[in-house]
Amino acid sequence: MPAKGKIVVLTSCASRKEAQKIARSLVERRLAACVNISTAPVHSIYRWKGKLETAREFLLVIKTSRARFVAVERAIGQLHSYDVPEIIAFPIAAGSRAYLDWLAKNIG
Repeated sequence: MPAKGKIVVLTSCASRKEAQKIARSLVERRLAACVNISTAPVHSIYRWKGKLETAREFLLVIKTSRARFVAVERAIGQLHSYDVPEIIAFPIAAGSRAYLDWLAKNIG
């Protein structure tokens, strides 16, 4: 089934505690229907302020709608410890009807 207007947002956090705080807030506020948190940290390599950096981070996979993206982005920005947190979104091209209906019912 086409997933009109549904998106997946990714962000990464410095700690499991921060990831859980952001995930819980997004779901409680109905900005996301579901947030998956990687239980094993990911190893990130990136450039920051001209230097090559590495970090151990926890990845969040946030299921929401395109209409809620600005509110999700704002909430992550308020709760996140990073100066510039990763906040990127991908459209969901298709999904099971039951899951997409559930997702729609559980966001704002």
